[in-house]
Amino acid sequence: MLGNWIKTSILMAGIVALFGAMGAAIGGREGMMMALVLGGAMNFWAYWFSDKAVLKMYKARQVDASTSPYLYNMVRELAQRAELPMPKVYIIDEDQPNAFATGRNPENAAVAATSGIMRMLSERELRGVMAHELAHVKNRDILISTISATVAGAISMLANFGMFFGGRDGENRPNPIVSIAMMILAPLAGMIIQMAISRTREFGADRGGAEISGDPEALASALAKIDAYARGIPMHTAEQHPETAQMMIMNPLSGGGLRGLFSTHPSTQERIARLHEMIRR
Repeated sequence: MLGNWIKTSILMAGIVALFGAMGAAIGGREGMMMALVLGGAMNFWAYWFSDKAVLKMYKARQVDASTSPYLYNMVRELAQRAELPMPKVYIIDEDQPNAFATGRNPENAAVAATSGIMRMLSERELRGVMAHELAHVKNRDILISTISATVAGAISMLANFGMFFGGRDGENRPNPIVSIAMMILAPLAGMIIQMAISRTREFGADRGGAEISGDPEALASALAKIDAYARGIPMHTAEQHPETAQMMIMNPLSGGGLRGLFSTHPSTQERIARLHEMIRR
């Protein structure tokens, strides 16, 4: 948990430094000062509002005990078992089976499930998935996960800033500095995600989810089903914003290049094997 706070602090300091360096390269001292202010504002916004932005990006709709008693009551029962405050509950109208958790801390957390996952999984399997997401909340993975997605997305905004203020020189030729920056944006965003998000995080959430639900076999079955279906059902929002893929219980990206670049999930087979080991024990 302390490690997540350290990573978050480093990430937020890094984005200010990156904005400053790029601003200086593009616009000199004035560009650097403008970019530093923008980087600081970006950090403030990311800490307080990035979770809401991600939910809005996926057009998630909040539900309660009257609008979706099946999912809401399931999450409430699991949150009580995990000794967590009741998170906000959202449904995303997407056919791909997937789910994620977001928020600053357990007191300001939200969990979201796609309509596809609710249709495709049994009640036991869905309990396992939502318990997995609550384990992310309990382990305080959600802040670094949400902020890293926001920061990686901000890299693209930095490129637009460069193109607007320094995209071409006095003779209307492409600015070589901006051109190089544009070429490295996707790898840089992917590197930020890879550095910020540990692949072992999913193992911890699988283990915690199995303990919360008391049913590791159901979570293992759910992972196998999600893996089988998610590969053939695109999630268009995730494809447009691949930096958010690491928030999902299963990598939602279909493209080979992006899937590898932004992948922070261990293999599904290994995750299932570890859950089966819990059953044997």
